[in-house]
Amino acid sequence: MSASRFAVLYPSILVSLASLIASPLPILAATPIATVFPSDVSPSDISPGGASLADVFLDDVAQLKLGKPSEISQVFPIDPPEFPPTTNPARLNEPAPIPPLPDQVLPPLPPPEDLLPPQTPAPAEVPEAVPGEVPNTVLIKRFRVEGSTVFSAEELAQATAPFEGRNLSFAELLQVRSVITQLYVDQGYVTSGAFIPPQTMEGGVITIQVVEGSLEDINVSGTRRLRPDYIRSRLAIAASTPLNTNRLLEGLRLLQLNPLVQTIAADLQAGTRPGTSLLQVQVQEADTFSGDISLNNGRSPSVGSFRRGVQLTEANLLGLGDSLSVGYSNTDGSNQFNGSYTLPLNPRNGTLQFSSGATNSRVIEPPFTPLDIIANSRYYEITLRQPLYQTSTEELALGLTASRQESKAEFSPGDDSELPFPSQGADEEGRTRISALRFFQEWTKRSSSYVLAGRSQFSLGLDLLDSTVSDSAPDSRFFAWRGQGQWVRLLAPDTLLLVRADAQIATSLVPLEQFSLGGQDTLRGYRQDFLLSDNGVLFSTEVRIPVLRVPQVQGVLQIVPFLDVGTGWNSDSPDPNPSTLVGAGLGLLWRQSDYLTARLDWGIPLVAVDRRERTWQESGVYFSIVITPF
Repeated sequence: MSASRFAVLYPSILVSLASLIASPLPILAATPIATVFPSDVSPSDISPGGASLADVFLDDVAQLKLGKPSEISQVFPIDPPEFPPTTNPARLNEPAPIPPLPDQVLPPLPPPEDLLPPQTPAPAEVPEAVPGEVPNTVLIKRFRVEGSTVFSAEELAQATAPFEGRNLSFAELLQVRSVITQLYVDQGYVTSGAFIPPQTMEGGVITIQVVEGSLEDINVSGTRRLRPDYIRSRLAIAASTPLNTNRLLEGLRLLQLNPLVQTIAADLQAGTRPGTSLLQVQVQEADTFSGDISLNNGRSPSVGSFRRGVQLTEANLLGLGDSLSVGYSNTDGSNQFNGSYTLPLNPRNGTLQFSSGATNSRVIEPPFTPLDIIANSRYYEITLRQPLYQTSTEELALGLTASRQESKAEFSPGDDSELPFPSQGADEEGRTRISALRFFQEWTKRSSSYVLAGRSQFSLGLDLLDSTVSDSAPDSRFFAWRGQGQWVRLLAPDTLLLVRADAQIATSLVPLEQFSLGGQDTLRGYRQDFLLSDNGVLFSTEVRIPVLRVPQVQGVLQIVPFLDVGTGWNSDSPDPNPSTLVGAGLGLLWRQSDYLTARLDWGIPLVAVDRRERTWQESGVYFSIVITPF
C-alpha cells in the first residue's frame, strides 16, 4: 500500500467542523458601577488590563471585569493638619480612567459535541493486491514505528507489544496499523494515522509509517473591517502540526470570546495533498464602537463630588484589532481629559498601549475657597502586556509599564499673586514629577459560575527626566508592591457573592503613589480619600440579592448588603489617626440590559471620625448612573 492512498483509506482525515459554534455567544458588556478596587490611585498603579476588579452585573451567567482602578485622584495630606486630607491639591488632579483588564466570567459555550460533532472513520480498505506470495501467517518479532512526533517510543512499543513475538495474519497486521491510528484519534489527532508501506521484511521487523496531519491553509470569510489575518494568525497557533482538533476547538473558543467577534464557525475539509486539510472559517464581526455616559458622586468634595463624564471607544480603529479610547469628565471644580491607543503585537494577544491624560482642578470647598488653590497635572504611560498562558477559562499575563506623572499646585494669598502650594514631596515651585517602571503579573480563572482573579505589581521610582528628588522628603525614588484579588461566585440566578482584597507595601511615598481609603470605590461610609498612607490593606465583601425582575426591559433590581474594612500605616512618618476604618451598609443596584446601570449605596461608618456632613459622601450616600446608548 502506498502512502498516496492514505487519504482514501482513512477518510477520518476529513473531519467536519460544520456548525462549529453555531450558537452565537453573547459578548457581555461589563459597565463599572462601583469599582471594586480603589479608584483614586496613581495611573502608574495600573496598566492595560490592569488590576482593579470592576463591579459587574451577571445576567444568565456571572461576568467580571478585572481592571485597573477606574479613576485616579491625587489628594495628599498637608500641613497644617487642620486641612482635611481631601483638600490637598496634589491629589486634586484626577487622571483618566484606565481601561479594565478583560476578565469575564465565561459565557455559556456550546457543548463540545455541538462544536465538533463526533466522527466515525470509514473502515480501512484492504489492498487489492499484494506483491508476491503472501503466507497465511508470518512471524513478527518487533514493529518499528516511524514518523511520530506525538508519542514516545515507549508509548508506541506498549501499543504494539500484544502483536509482537508471534505469527500474525495479514488482517492482524492491518489491525496493528489501526491501533496506532487509534492512539492519535483518541488524543484528538483525527487527521493523523498510520499505514504499512511496501517493504521487505528482514529479521522479523515490520515498519509502520505515521503520517501526521497538517493544515494546508486557513480561509477566512465574512470579515468587514477586521483584517482576515487577525483571525488567521490566531487560528494558525491552534492549528499547528500535527493538527489536533481539541487544540483547534480551544482556539475557536478563544476567538468566540474575543470582543471583536460576534460569532465564528469553522469547517475542516480535505486538502489538495495527502495528509493535509483546509480550514474554512466564517466570521461575523461584533459592533466595535461604544460610548458611556456616567454620573456619580465619587470625586473628592474639595473639587466637587458630583462628576459627569463621557467615554468613547472604537475597538477596531484600523482593522488591526487596535483600539482607541477617549474620555472627558468634570466636576464643579475640575476638568479631566484622557485617551489611550492599544495596538496588538502578535497572535498571542500581546499588546502595546499608549495612554495620556491631563487634569486641572480648583478647590471649591469652604473655608479654603478664598485661597484659590489650583492644581494641574498630566500623565503619560507606555505599557507592554503579554499573556504567557491563555485558554478560554484561564489566563496568566506579564506586563511592564513606563510611566511619567507631573503635577503643580499653586494658591493666591489674596494680592493677585500666585505662590507654590506647600505639599509633601513637591519642590520649591510646588511641582511633583515622578518617573517609574511598573512590572505587573495578572492571573484569571473563570467559569460559568465563578471568577478568581489576582494582580501583583512592583513599582520602582527612578531619578530620570528631571524627576523630583529631595533629601528630606519622599520623592521619585521609591519602591512599592501592590497586590489585588477578587473572587466572584454565582450563588443562584442573579445572586452574587463578591469578595475582594487590596494591599500595598512600600517605602515612603509622595501622595500620588499612596494607598487611599474612603469613598465609593474603596471604603463606603467615609468621604473620598479620607485616609492616605504609604502602606495599607483593604477587605470588602458584598452580596447581591435580586428582589425584582422586569423581563419586558431585561431589568433586575438587587439589594446589596456590604462590609468594608481597611487600615493604613506610614513607613517613615507618623501613622494616620484613626488608622483603621470600618464601614457597613446597604445598596440598591438596578441593571437594565446593557443600556442602563444605576446604583445607590448608604454606608455607615463604624469607626467615629470628624466630618462636616456638607456632602452626600460625608453622610455615607453614594450614587452612580451609567448609560450605554450605543
